[in-house]
Amino acid sequence: MKKAPVRQCVGCREMMPKKEMLRVIRTPEEEVLLDSTGKKNGRGAYLCFSSDCLNKAIKNKGLERSLKVSIPDEVYEKLKKEMLKLETRS
Repeated sequence: MKKAPVRQCVGCREMMPKKEMLRVIRTPEEEVLLDSTGKKNGRGAYLCFSSDCLNKAIKNKGLERSLKVSIPDEVYEKLKKEMLKLETRS
């Protein structure tokens, strides 16, 4: 039996299986996006499916540290909107 890959949430710092988390990537063009498929090309950071974790990651600059790029406020607002869509869908 294979072990499931585990990743740490940049918001709450909890370890969870990779499949149960949302991937945020920095593309080679320095764009920050949500990667719902988990297969897009770029440097990734993981978040729980919770806007609380996104808010914690924004507050403690966990996403900026993990993606090694400074993230403007407009991108954070876009990520919050996309996270709300995902939360209402599930």
